[in-house]
Amino acid sequence: MSSTQTTENERLPAIHGWLASISTPALKPETLRRASADASFRRYYRVDAADGLSYIVMDAPPPMESVQRFAKVAELFGKIGLSVPHILAENDEAGFLLLTDLGNTTYFHVLNNDSAHKLYMDAIDSLILLQTQSQPDVLPEYDRALLLKELMIFPEWYIGKHLGVTLTEEQTETLNKVFEALLSNNLAQPQVFVHRDYHSRNLMVVDKGSPGIIDFQDAVYGPITYDLVGLLRDAYVQWDEEMVLDWAIRYWEKARRAGLPVNPDVDSFYRDFEFMGLQRHLKILGIFARLYHRDGKDAYLNDMPLVMEYVRKTAQRYNVLIPLLRLLDVLEKNTPQFGYTF
Repeated sequence: MSSTQTTENERLPAIHGWLASISTPALKPETLRRASADASFRRYYRVDAADGLSYIVMDAPPPMESVQRFAKVAELFGKIGLSVPHILAENDEAGFLLLTDLGNTTYFHVLNNDSAHKLYMDAIDSLILLQTQSQPDVLPEYDRALLLKELMIFPEWYIGKHLGVTLTEEQTETLNKVFEALLSNNLAQPQVFVHRDYHSRNLMVVDKGSPGIIDFQDAVYGPITYDLVGLLRDAYVQWDEEMVLDWAIRYWEKARRAGLPVNPDVDSFYRDFEFMGLQRHLKILGIFARLYHRDGKDAYLNDMPLVMEYVRKTAQRYNVLIPLLRLLDVLEKNTPQFGYTF
């Protein structure tokens, strides 16, 4: 039995006890069942109530997780007018929240060539609404230190642990120069509210106010293209480059009409989008490797090839990023090939 499973079994009696203490709504603790998996230590359960509705229980075990951050962002996003879960009860000390249920139909489950355009336009409209309400000093800043910390997950976990390679001084210098190019671009972009994980598995198809938005507790104040990249260059869903470009330009046009400070030159805007995407995808490769090697979550190995494809295609389009492409060629040539199941 894994340590994660042991922790879950240890916490279930406390969850049942807490649910029994809640009078409104009148819950049925015996109906508690897992609702979804999460890459973090958080767990989500669904529970039925006497009113015929179901509700979501978030279990965020302290000290690894905190419900206060989720509650703060939920209140902020709700006031903006986004469709987010409402908090009905909370126990900060134990790490429990009772939330309204947005259902179980994610974008990921329904996206196809027929549905994609409307769903993405809805998601872009919600993103622009979020961004137009941005204010500094409300959310943590997505500053240089945090952006660099994320980038460093790539050499530590993907190169060092997953590929089993120790970089030479020259290779480290090459990678650091690429990182500097990315950071210079990222930090020069206008700053807005950033969900930080705005993609198909965190957007829900709901009856009103679609999309429903979840998993926003890590929101920050940072580069304006970050969430658009998360949406359109999703680690779990791939679209043709022409479609991505079309949606990105539609966002750019809508953002300008809304008065957002996107780069007024569309080519420069798309470069910002691509450089931000490369920062995000290098981080994701490191995170997926960490989830496998540290946490035993092997499903994310299946998503690595797509993320690496994003990395390579972006790197080959810009001279300053070509050294990264050459470094990846050397690393992959000198390391064993991993088998992936699809």
